[in-house]
Amino acid sequence: MIELRNVVKKFGSFVAVDDISLKIGKGEFFGFLGPNGAGKTTTIKMMTGLFRPTSGACIINGFDIQEHPVEAKRSFGYVPDQPHLYDRLTGREFLYFIGGLYKAPAADVVARIEHYCTLFEMEGFLDRSTEEYSQGMRQRVALAAALVHDPPVLIIDEPLLGLDPRSAMLVRRTLKDLTRQGLTVFMSTHLLRVVEELCDRLVIVKNGRIIYQEVTNASPDRSGRLEEIFLEITR
Repeated sequence: MIELRNVVKKFGSFVAVDDISLKIGKGEFFGFLGPNGAGKTTTIKMMTGLFRPTSGACIINGFDIQEHPVEAKRSFGYVPDQPHLYDRLTGREFLYFIGGLYKAPAADVVARIEHYCTLFEMEGFLDRSTEEYSQGMRQRVALAAALVHDPPVLIIDEPLLGLDPRSAMLVRRTLKDLTRQGLTVFMSTHLLRVVEELCDRLVIVKNGRIIYQEVTNASPDRSGRLEEIFLEITR
């Protein structure tokens, strides 16, 4: 579902991403970790077509994001760490707008909006202008927007940023349930406990290179161990 082939990104003489290769399969919940400045967001921006790799390729659902950008982008949802909403629209109008961009059937969009409105407990604010939203409200609407066209792949950067504990629990539960139904999730986060709880596999990057890989669901007693590993190898 996701494949990175020897991806490199340079800004002048600075190498932000240095020869990263990954394969992530259907229904896998994948954690992408690293300290600040490790190259995580740059990698995600190449995967989503916002940056062009200096070399290498990002393949999403069989489509090279640079060679077939429209086909690739139709097949994934994306939630950045600072989601942008249109302040003059209500949350519901924004979700309808996104569904229309993806040319999803209108009846399906209506049903999915109602589903995620209930699931993420957005009834109290979805019909208000998004300029009034808190960070947590914006995050919930952005996640619903990424899922409204029912994509097979979801790429998310710090999905729990700004969420209160109950909202964070709802998002975690929803994402895990969706991977059980076949959704592939690529998640970048600093919340190591969340990675331990949710992810099937993870990598840690530093200075643009992968320095650690683990199949997390193969480790039945891993609570807290990831933090020790992360601090040790990234210091």
